Amino acid sequence: MTTPDGVPAEDDAREFPGDPDAPNAEETALVVVQTALADRPGVLPTARGMSHFGEHSLGWLAIGALGALTSRRHRRDWLTMMVGTFAAHAAAVVIKRVVRRPRPHHPDIAINVGTPSKLSFPSAHATSTTAAALLMARATGSKLPWLVVAPMALSRMVLGVHYPSDVAAGAVVGAGVAAVTARISDRLDGDQR
Repeated sequence: MTTPDGVPAEDDAREFPGDPDAPNAEETALVVVQTALADRPGVLPTARGMSHFGEHSLGWLAIGALGALTSRRHRRDWLTMMVGTFAAHAAAVVIKRVVRRPRPHHPDIAINVGTPSKLSFPSAHATSTTAAALLMARATGSKLPWLVVAPMALSRMVLGVHYPSDVAAGAVVGAGVAAVTARISDRLDGDQR
């Protein structure tokens, strides 16, 4: 195809590449989550509270310590929960430093909380929360702790600090670390008997 002056026309896609500022699929997902939830009463304060609670997995470690102090019968399980939670957080930090994915920064995404690093993948909050929840379920004999995983993952997106794939990967890593930690704990317990 040529222009009226006889010069070959460029491919339309190259001439008009689209809006370079348009959000990609994950950025669009964050905008949708924030649009649907962030303005609802109590959502942002709750998400920020969850963020502070889960920072460096300190809230989960405090719960584990409380469980270990108050439940002599299940002390080993609570200590296992603490070890697994800390290991999950550490794994997330190592993976972040290898992958080096920057946090969301599109102008349509509101960043609603501060973060200790600029690295995004995986979400350490989702990783440590998943490990803590699975190991707390083991310590308590109840599946109720599993219910905290989805709200923590969603809170990271409401706050605009993680992509959906960050929280999904964090949950997978956390579940894997919890499973390995529980297996090692069981093996050590069996060796001591």
